[in-house]
Amino acid sequence: MTKHRCGWCEGDALYEAYHDEEWGVPVYDDATLFEFLILETFQAGLSWITILRKRENFRKAFDNFDYKKIATYGQDKMDDLLLDAGIIRNKLKVKATVTNAQAFLKIQEEFGSFSKYIWEFVDGKPIKNSVDIYKNAPPNTPLSDALSKDLKKRGFKFVGSTVVYAHMQATGMVNDHETKCFRYSEV
Repeated sequence: MTKHRCGWCEGDALYEAYHDEEWGVPVYDDATLFEFLILETFQAGLSWITILRKRENFRKAFDNFDYKKIATYGQDKMDDLLLDAGIIRNKLKVKATVTNAQAFLKIQEEFGSFSKYIWEFVDGKPIKNSVDIYKNAPPNTPLSDALSKDLKKRGFKFVGSTVVYAHMQATGMVNDHETKCFRYSEV
């Protein structure tokens, strides 16, 4: 019996595995939330599959997304990252990763965890949408607008509303699996 998946992932084994195992699963772990946030910021203007294929390279290049370590990166480390062909070599996005790690730590100090901060935007539980076809899912919402605005106010970069909404989808804050997808009721 064939599983019905969301149309955006079909036909690529890596994409399907990501869809089946990770996308839309609620994430409450700060380290994982940071990894997804950084990957989403690098994805801005590119396809997610491009980032997914480079994910292991990103993990290696960015010290397994250790935000405490990334927050201390200096210019030499950022220059080295810009020479790494295994990642997206965008100067502004590399610098934003360091800035975002620093802002991430400040949120942890203020709220106890980044998870507590971000999940407050959805009252601590996922929003279950009813998306019939993935192309009908919105690119952003008033909620992602508000979260984006708050993140920017706190010093984050490359966190426009569309990037933030993609992060919300990936980390299960919103369930935008197609209603016929086998994962819709599982997450």
